[in-house]
Amino acid sequence: MATHHDRTTTERGSAWRAWGRALAGGAVMAGALGTGNALGAALVQRFGIDGFPRQLLPAALVSALAVPVVLVLRAGRRARRPALGLGPRSAAAYGLLRGFGVTMAGAALVLGAGTALGWVRWSGPRPADLLAFLVGNAVVALLLEALPEETTLRGHAWTSLRERFGGAVSALGTTAVFLLVPAASTVVQAGVARAAGVAAPPMGPVPAGQDPVAYLVLLTVFGLTLIAARTAPGRAPLWAAIGTHLAFLTVNRVVFQGDRRDAGWSAEVAPVHAAVLELGYLAATAAVFTGARLLASRRAQRVAEARLAPEARLAPEARPAPAPAAARRPRPHPAGRRLTQPSGATTCTVGGWAGGGALSAPAVRAWARGPAGRPYGPVRGGGPVPERPGRPERPSGPEQPRR
Repeated sequence: MATHHDRTTTERGSAWRAWGRALAGGAVMAGALGTGNALGAALVQRFGIDGFPRQLLPAALVSALAVPVVLVLRAGRRARRPALGLGPRSAAAYGLLRGFGVTMAGAALVLGAGTALGWVRWSGPRPADLLAFLVGNAVVALLLEALPEETTLRGHAWTSLRERFGGAVSALGTTAVFLLVPAASTVVQAGVARAAGVAAPPMGPVPAGQDPVAYLVLLTVFGLTLIAARTAPGRAPLWAAIGTHLAFLTVNRVVFQGDRRDAGWSAEVAPVHAAVLELGYLAATAAVFTGARLLASRRAQRVAEARLAPEARLAPEARPAPAPAAARRPRPHPAGRRLTQPSGATTCTVGGWAGGGALSAPAVRAWARGPAGRPYGPVRGGGPVPERPGRPERPSGPEQPRR
């Protein structure tokens, strides 16, 4: 009874530790986001920074505060623990482009369907302004949100939960932590901004001006889509999630916020249609990554089955019965002798003695052994011929008369 109690306590403790590590990842992200935005605003105000550096400075501070802390936390873990999913450096670019490309393809498909239905009306593009916005937004969004959030949440938090729980619990738990980060970051930002003497946005679970229900639903679907990208097959799955995150921010800021951000291109969409289109292309992206994972799992299962013996792939009732133990024993010779094959060492030794390669030694006929382990008769195959025990050696020459 005590053993069962100890085992239950240990399992419960490991579950609490997994949740604690996941929440620690969310706390790192919330602290870095709030501190980076507040300190960035203070530095911008102090030195009068304007233009693109005004947006770049807070973003760089967020990544500089979040990513090294997570790497230090993971470095203290045992070597057999799963990694964050960053993979080798050679696979980072491919993973990033794969996540970005799949998400952009899903957005193009869904937004194209919305345009055909008359839900989306596009403005005239300005290529130069659009290109400048895409480049600047990619750098800022990568440092401010995509890289630090994926490293702390889909990297550290998801991996910590996956060490202890299944895939569904890990996905839902990581998404729940993801929903807590915006509200916690506003609290941190308000405290740091007050200490630095700058203004801070109001604290709350959602950004100012956003509908709470719509925002939380969109954030939940977005978080699950990022989990699908994180668990897709590939050498650098976390970079695929980073690319998905970056593509989502790019599409939303150009299509639905392009006029406010002066992106060089924008679309006019009703709020209800905008919500359907956003959720639609996120669902399409998640379906692609989930399908890729299922196909890779089935392919690995077929490869594992192909490596099995043909008898192992049969049903249990169709497998041949194993031979009885008596049938596997050496067949005795009718005269009390048995045939013995030479060992590998004997074969190689025979070849060495002959001065050539390995040769096959012939079968050796040996008499059955007596109780004392000594042979009753001669052994054929070369060498001295021992006599039976108890009989003196006969002298050579003419036969001697018996006494």
